[in-house]
Amino acid sequence: MDLPAICTTPRSDAEPAELILPDLLSNCYYPLRVNPHYDAIFRVSEQWLFDEGRLVEPEITKFVGLRAGYLTAACYPDADAFHLRVCSDFINWSWKVDDWLDEFNVDGALGMRECCISGICTDTTAGRMCKSFFSRFRETGGPGCTERFIHTMDLYFIAGAKEVDNRTKKYIHDLESYVTFRRDTSGCKICFALIEYAAQIDLPDETHPIMMAAEDAANDHISWSNDIFSYNVEQSRHETHNLIAVLMHEQGLDLQRAIGYAGQMCKSAIQRFEDNRAILPSWGEEVDRQVAIYVQGLQDWIVANLHWSFESTRYFGNDGQAVKRDGIIKLLPTE
Repeated sequence: MDLPAICTTPRSDAEPAELILPDLLSNCYYPLRVNPHYDAIFRVSEQWLFDEGRLVEPEITKFVGLRAGYLTAACYPDADAFHLRVCSDFINWSWKVDDWLDEFNVDGALGMRECCISGICTDTTAGRMCKSFFSRFRETGGPGCTERFIHTMDLYFIAGAKEVDNRTKKYIHDLESYVTFRRDTSGCKICFALIEYAAQIDLPDETHPIMMAAEDAANDHISWSNDIFSYNVEQSRHETHNLIAVLMHEQGLDLQRAIGYAGQMCKSAIQRFEDNRAILPSWGEEVDRQVAIYVQGLQDWIVANLHWSFESTRYFGNDGQAVKRDGIIKLLPTE
């Protein structure tokens, strides 16, 4: 993976009051599409989460502001209502899991993994909800797709437990190891398996290195752009599982230069995605058809994640549209 050149200008020790975001939208020219079943599905899926997850205020208001249903509808714009509902339930559940992992120690995180992967702990909220959407997933999910979904979920929980351990020890990755680790903590690999599920395709088990490179590029762009957008909130909580924190620590960059460098990394990730898409080999007519659908799904995820970030209150509160327009964020005080 080629990285942009590092600017050698000395780091400034002055504490900035704001940061300027890179213009990631201009570098992402893919059209945004939203599933026509969005309105009907997001409401019932949200209610499922509130009921099964036993959410109460202010959790409910916070989740509504997340607009997870919009993200799902934009990531899987061609799914029918049944498959979109399963994808939506999973995405909603995964946001709640993310919250739970923030509260757990390593043993708690690994315990949740055991419950959800084995499917035996239906007396827990997480396990019961997992069984709910996965039982519907298995009705139409192909064998390869189903195996990839389970395997990548396992990778996510293992990485999540490691992230909990890193946070306890205040460990900061070097850039190379962070890039690899982030591809698992992002949860993108599970969501990419859902591309197959939503489209009702089942790719061959053999993984081609060019396809893997395209997946990694899409995952990197989604993960790194999230790191850029979430940095303000995370720095206020002294969290360091973030590309910006890694760049500042390893490369000695000040905050604004680290943000700019991460933006260049995102731009390079889209170029990597396109470069690998252009040289994908042929596997025969039917497999090529499925591969084209899958790669389109990766593209949908890249552009949907960008636009959703400004629609949601997760990163910018109620100022998402102003931040999208002006690209300026006022830094939050640390807790």
